[in-house]
Amino acid sequence: MNYKKTYIPKEGYSPICEIGKCSLKMLEFGMIELHSGNECSYSSEEKEAVFIILGGRCTVKFKNGPTYENIGTRRSVFEGKATAVYIPRHQKVTVRTDWSVKIVVNATPVDEDTEPQLITPDMIKMKTLGQKPFERETTFIVDGSTNSKYLTIGEAYVTPGNWAGFPPHKHDTDAMPGEGILEEIYYFLFDPNQGFALQKMYTKDGSIDEVYTVKQDDLVEFPKGYHTTVGAPGYNTYFLWSMAGKHQGFFRSNDPDHEWVSAVENLLKKNK
Repeated sequence: MNYKKTYIPKEGYSPICEIGKCSLKMLEFGMIELHSGNECSYSSEEKEAVFIILGGRCTVKFKNGPTYENIGTRRSVFEGKATAVYIPRHQKVTVRTDWSVKIVVNATPVDEDTEPQLITPDMIKMKTLGQKPFERETTFIVDGSTNSKYLTIGEAYVTPGNWAGFPPHKHDTDAMPGEGILEEIYYFLFDPNQGFALQKMYTKDGSIDEVYTVKQDDLVEFPKGYHTTVGAPGYNTYFLWSMAGKHQGFFRSNDPDHEWVSAVENLLKKNK
């Protein structure tokens, strides 16, 4: 199976990974792209959803709820933290822009009612994870502190030429509190935009063993298995990471063959 997909820019809403039509059973991914004066509608149906504004500004109006006017503070993902909108199940929203806007849409089935929420840049935490040469800045946009029940979403900015998510890790086994079942998608952008990265994913039994060259607007689904990323030197690698599962957070286990690298990282942190 090919776990890599590419978003081809298109006006309106473009579903890219749909439950039952891709490798994932809990997580959906789509894109909204609009130019000045245009609008589109989105229905959450039996799912909770999150809009992550990658760049631009828009107004999000709930049919039976609030209106968030002219939201979005960055022109691209490389110019600050995101603005996001959390959408409960059974909601219909309209997105309109007087400028232009590009929005990632993540969704997962949910079994309870919640409340809409506007997530602004000042609410978003950023941390430096890893050490050179596996260092990245990571923001946490949606987690247990938001109204979402099953989604965990953030953005990673990989230092040029560095790895991210090393040692390789997985979250496909119910072994809480150490590891939970969380499906995931990475969506990639680059600066300059002709950049690329390599995305590795594999299982110990060899049923999955893939390395993808990922470029602008590519995404990779992770239904199971270990995964790790390395960016090309000279290019800023960005990926939006979206997870869906009963346990919100980083409940994962590292590949035991490479776990010793974590011990080195912890020692370096201790000695700083």
